[in-house]
Amino acid sequence: MHTISPIGFIESPYKEKFSVPRQPRLVTSARARIKLTGEANCPESIRGIEQFSHLWLLFLFDKNLDAGWKPTVRPPRLGGNERIGVLASRATFRPNGIGMSAVELNGTSHSGSQHYLELGSVDLVDGTPIIDIKPYLPYSDAIPDAKGGYAQDKPTLLLVHFSISATALLDLRPNGQHEKHVIEQVLAQDPRPAYKKGKVDSKEYAVYLFDLNVRFSVDGNLITVNAIDPF
Repeated sequence: MHTISPIGFIESPYKEKFSVPRQPRLVTSARARIKLTGEANCPESIRGIEQFSHLWLLFLFDKNLDAGWKPTVRPPRLGGNERIGVLASRATFRPNGIGMSAVELNGTSHSGSQHYLELGSVDLVDGTPIIDIKPYLPYSDAIPDAKGGYAQDKPTLLLVHFSISATALLDLRPNGQHEKHVIEQVLAQDPRPAYKKGKVDSKEYAVYLFDLNVRFSVDGNLITVNAIDPF
C-alpha cells in the first residue's frame, strides 16, 4: 500500500464546510494560498510555475474521511431529493476522499524559508491537505462543447442585504470592504441544505468566514445579514 503525504495546506477564509462554495471560482473576491510543507517547501519544487495562470489542485476531504461513503448521493443541484451514483457527482464523501479543483494562480511568495502559492477563488476549507499540484493546460483541459449533465448551468444567485449593525462592524475593520464582498458572494450562493430552498424558512443560520461569525436569515430570494460577530 502506498502512503500519500500532503505537500501543503490551504489557507482560506472558509473556516468550516458550511461556508465553502460548492465549486471554485464562484466567490471571485476570495483569496487563498497554499503553504507548502516538507520536501515540497523549496523554491526548486515550484520553479517555472508562474508561467501558468491556473492550476489543478488534488486534495483530501480530510473532514469526511472517518465518515466513509455510500454508492449513491443526493446532489444539491437536484434539490437534494434525487439519488445518483457517487462517481457521477462531486460529492465530498468519496471512496478515497480525494477532490480536485481548477484554481487561479496569482503568483508565489515566501517568508524566510516558508514558500506559498497565492491563489484566486477556491472551494476549500482552511487547513485542507493538498496532495498534488499540476498546471492547467488550456489546449487539452478546456473542452468548450462538453456536457455538464444536471449541472450544466451556473446556480441562481440570491440578493444579499446587510443590516446597519453588520455594515457598521465591517466599516471599522481594516479589510472590511473586501470581507464584505466575500461574505456577499458566499451567501448569494445560498449555503443552506438544498431541501431548504424555495420553502418558508424562519431559521437563523451562521457561517464562519475569516475570523467572523456571520448570522443570516433567508426570505424567498433575499438573504439578510442580521449580525456579524468576531470570534
